Amino acid sequence: MRKWGLLLVAIASEVTATLSLKAALHTSALYIVVIVGYVLSYAALAGLLQKGVPLGVAYGIWGACGVALTAVFGTLLYDEPLSAISGLGIMIIIAGIVLVETGSPKAPAA
Repeated sequence: MRKWGLLLVAIASEVTATLSLKAALHTSALYIVVIVGYVLSYAALAGLLQKGVPLGVAYGIWGACGVALTAVFGTLLYDEPLSAISGLGIMIIIAGIVLVETGSPKAPAA
């Protein structure tokens, strides 16, 4: 279960940092959130790899979730357009995450 926690921290901090990057264009103090978010994200991702999660699985899920969540929250927070095709793409990303997770060999317990 600790692996999932690290993955959630990595994803949440990366999405927070990325969303803050746009806001920092108007409020420069938010660059601190950007830097801390990215550092925390990569540290959590490194911890996940140390726990034995395969690189392709960890990075794939982290990256795909980051893209999907950033697109959704970009729409909610910044009124950025999200077309039906983009929505379909997000659903395909989610399906890909499920396939990667269910199809990956289980890592040995660390």
